[in-house]
Amino acid sequence: MSAKTSMKFTEAVKIAASSLWAHKLRSVLTLLGVVIGVMAVIVVVSLINGLNAYVAEKIFNLGADVFLVARGPIIPLNIDDFLETQKRKKLTTEDFEAVREMCRTCREVGAATRSDAAQVKYGMNYLRDSILRGWTPAMPQIYDVELTAGRHITEGDLRMAAPVCTVGWDIVDNLLPDTDPIGKEIRVDGEPCEIIGVGKKLGSALGQSRDNWVILPLTLVLRRYGTRESIRLWAKAPSAERLQETIDEVRQILRGRRHLAYSAKDDFAVETNASLLGLWAGISSAFFGVVVIIASISLIVGGIVIMNIMLVSVTERTREIGLRKSIGARRRDILMQFLIESSTIAAVGGVWGVAAGVLLAEMLSWVTPLPSAVKPWSVVAGLLVSTVVGLFFGIYPASKAAKLDPVEALRAE
Repeated sequence: MSAKTSMKFTEAVKIAASSLWAHKLRSVLTLLGVVIGVMAVIVVVSLINGLNAYVAEKIFNLGADVFLVARGPIIPLNIDDFLETQKRKKLTTEDFEAVREMCRTCREVGAATRSDAAQVKYGMNYLRDSILRGWTPAMPQIYDVELTAGRHITEGDLRMAAPVCTVGWDIVDNLLPDTDPIGKEIRVDGEPCEIIGVGKKLGSALGQSRDNWVILPLTLVLRRYGTRESIRLWAKAPSAERLQETIDEVRQILRGRRHLAYSAKDDFAVETNASLLGLWAGISSAFFGVVVIIASISLIVGGIVIMNIMLVSVTERTREIGLRKSIGARRRDILMQFLIESSTIAAVGGVWGVAAGVLLAEMLSWVTPLPSAVKPWSVVAGLLVSTVVGLFFGIYPASKAAKLDPVEALRAE
């Protein structure tokens, strides 16, 4: 048997392409499952990659040398964690003062209340759902808050619980347009405060403004709103390399103040930029896993449809198979021919799925706040997976074609 009798790869691809072109409607229906499966994977991977980058840059960008200490995890993963957290002792301003005084490796130590929504009013105009923050003077440096005018809260403001505040750009833009806001008195939940600083405009994050906030001295917030909630401690290490050293020192200070036994677990939580990003990565990975399972079902359905079409193709081309065998084609040649055809059909579906997925991901970024980032590896993975699906589900039809008896095949009508 000469090489001329062997089915060339390019010829098998051409036969598959011509079959798809000759039966357009059947081809669309055949490829639909593969297209939907690959498209879903591309869209989800693009959105998750975009969200991961966005969260790292805009939301959990604390800095590699910054950490916070809270009564419990910032994001409880279950109700048991939340209920256990509520039984713990609160972190107080006395804890903050102790850490600030005793921590030798801390560059900065700050404290903050949990952010809540407040109504901000100036004259007859008001803004709802502004983020209210009670901070100590070190917090703007730790949190990297820049001002375009005025100043930050000082130690004197904190000590006197002075009714002063720094505000985000939305407060100025909506309540005091075309007016110098410094020195103006606004009301936060009905209580007066004098504007001493205006924050740099930050824009929005996932459709929510990052400029609708007001910062008051921590002592003023505790006086006005009470001490029902635990405060959070923030600290900045000398460098990213010494972050763990500083965390350990703060832990020991707090454990001593809370009289914890050597073998007892911490009754507070330490969060870093890495831990928060790790938590987000776990959430996004779980979501991705669910979508991959759904997409896999679609790919399996698409593969079954491809197998069915290939079985029909084997039946339609029985005489062709018999003729090829009669002039010297081997079983392996026939097997490879149909495997290449089924893989080509699935690969075409993969190309369409990738194109549709990229287009849909970009459209979602245009019409929604969700960011997307199409990665080359996801495109390659989509094409590879679709081709493997075609190869796997083409094995049975190809094997059936390869086993046809040439004499019986030539007799077929």
